[in-house]
Amino acid sequence: MELIQRTPDLSAYLAADEAIDHHHPVVRRTALRLAADVTDSYAYAQAAYEFVRDTVPHSQDSGDLRVTWRASDVLALGTGICHAKAHALAALLRAEDIPTALCYQRLRHDDGQCHVVHGLVAVRFHGAWHRQDPRGNKPGVAARFSLDGEHLAWVPDPERGEVDHPDLYAAPHPAVLGALKAAPDRPHLWATLPTAL
Repeated sequence: MELIQRTPDLSAYLAADEAIDHHHPVVRRTALRLAADVTDSYAYAQAAYEFVRDTVPHSQDSGDLRVTWRASDVLALGTGICHAKAHALAALLRAEDIPTALCYQRLRHDDGQCHVVHGLVAVRFHGAWHRQDPRGNKPGVAARFSLDGEHLAWVPDPERGEVDHPDLYAAPHPAVLGALKAAPDRPHLWATLPTAL
């Protein structure tokens, strides 16, 4: 699949906004700690990815009812759904000047009854975008960081109405961000997340 950079100016994929608040002290401290243990930007990107994937539990997996959407809150509270974790990873990568986009898939919901929009990121290395899914692994999900082919949590099945969206966004999709910001808890969020973009 060919990924589509929606904003021509690459600097947009380094910018901070209300969700990807990479100038926040919590994000900066985390980025500095991760950067101290690596020697180059590729190793940093992998370390940041593994940190978000492995140390911030997906709130559905952990049973946490809190809803986070701002990167600094995801890192401070240690919880979030896929979109929130994507915001946190984007902030950590942008904090170290690695262009990072937000991207989406339309997947069948866990209950099999409806679809839901799933959030992930794409990083830019060697003149190309590479999608990464920091959702968090569990039985049946084994995502990993890679610039050599995708190793995402899920591969959409068109026969189930699932879709890979090729668009790379510099900021969170308004429909996704709106649902996150308006949700008082995760059960409410599950009922209001967009089912398509």
